[in-house]
Amino acid sequence: MKYLLSLCLVALAAPLWAADSASSREYTVGVVPQFEQRKLFETWQPILSALEKRTGFRLKLIGSPKIPVFEKKFLAGQYDFAYMNPYHLLKANDSQGYVPLVRDDSRMLKGVLVVAKDSPYEALSDLDGSMIAFPSPNALGASLLMRADLDGQFNLKFIPRYVQTHSSVYLNVALGQTAAGGGVLSTLKKQPEDLQAHLRILYETQGIKPHPLSAHPRVPESDREKMRDAWLALASTAQGQQLMARIPMFQSVSATMDDYTELRDRGLDDYYILD
Repeated sequence: MKYLLSLCLVALAAPLWAADSASSREYTVGVVPQFEQRKLFETWQPILSALEKRTGFRLKLIGSPKIPVFEKKFLAGQYDFAYMNPYHLLKANDSQGYVPLVRDDSRMLKGVLVVAKDSPYEALSDLDGSMIAFPSPNALGASLLMRADLDGQFNLKFIPRYVQTHSSVYLNVALGQTAAGGGVLSTLKKQPEDLQAHLRILYETQGIKPHPLSAHPRVPESDREKMRDAWLALASTAQGQQLMARIPMFQSVSATMDDYTELRDRGLDDYYILD
């Protein structure tokens, strides 16, 4: 009788132990700080909460006050999962072996150069010798691609001013603190309508595939696939589409390193600055 009772207790305890083991896996998630911290957490925390329910993982969002801090963290491998720009992915892959999991397939990432709507600037040559705002040296579309084009293609001489976020770039331009500013279309469209009304786009870079959610190789492959599957499943629901549109990511698909290798031929290393 005691033997049977022991078997019953083991049988009852096993599922609880298994569930506890699955839920005890905690992973950190880093997100490139395109927005200020409060908005970043408002955007990402609901997504991670929904993914926790689908994966059984505990996902801890790690914020960074500015892009150079984010760069130092992923170069040191501090994030288990990270949403980063494509050039960051190349650096993260080289230094730590990060691999992409998912990306948006509905659009291409383009840098945009904005000026005040009522400014006299009509051509890039009009900005020669001017101060131009960028979020950071290594923001891909807003800074790396843009500076490479302005310098390499147009031989434009300008004074860069790094202001930490995309939102700060647009404010600097609208307030006349700088003649122009580099951003990307998705963050420009996220700005208040009255701010957008004071800006116009003067130039756009060539498009590339946008930011991936990536994983550090220390995350077991089975958990990486579970995260990918959970993301794609969430993205197929009305709730997930609403949440991910705030990133923005409108059409999630699986991502591979092949999606981003073309960047290695763009000469961006000449413009990459590690703070």
